Amino acid sequence: QVQLVESGGGLVQAGGSLRLSCAASGRIFRNYAMGWFRQAPGKEREFVVAINRDGRSTYDADSVKGRFTISRDSAKNTVYLQMNSLKPEDTAVYYCAARVGAAIGTTDAEYDYWGQGTQVTVSS
Repeated sequence: QVQLVESGGGLVQAGGSLRLSCAASGRIFRNYAMGWFRQAPGKEREFVVAINRDGRSTYDADSVKGRFTISRDSAKNTVYLQMNSLKPEDTAVYYCAARVGAAIGTTDAEYDYWGQGTQVTVSS
């Protein structure tokens, strides 16, 4: 079992930046690929970005390419989402997820554990 706790959400103006953190506890963090998803009001949850187990490979959704960066610190059992050049359409609840295994996943069904989410609101 893995417990995931997100933090770092908040209100920011368009063009600003935020860094989300996801602290993992429980089983060995390095055994999991990690991802971030988001869900805006009235919309389905969507993939944002993911990182593989050893941190050497990442994959971004087209909507965030060049603006969002995922990273992981195994010593701290934490994965980060650096969000720059934020837009109002980035407003959503952001979820951290863990996937058993090495490879990146891009769909909900590929992830085994989820955090409770953190709200990000971007004002225009």
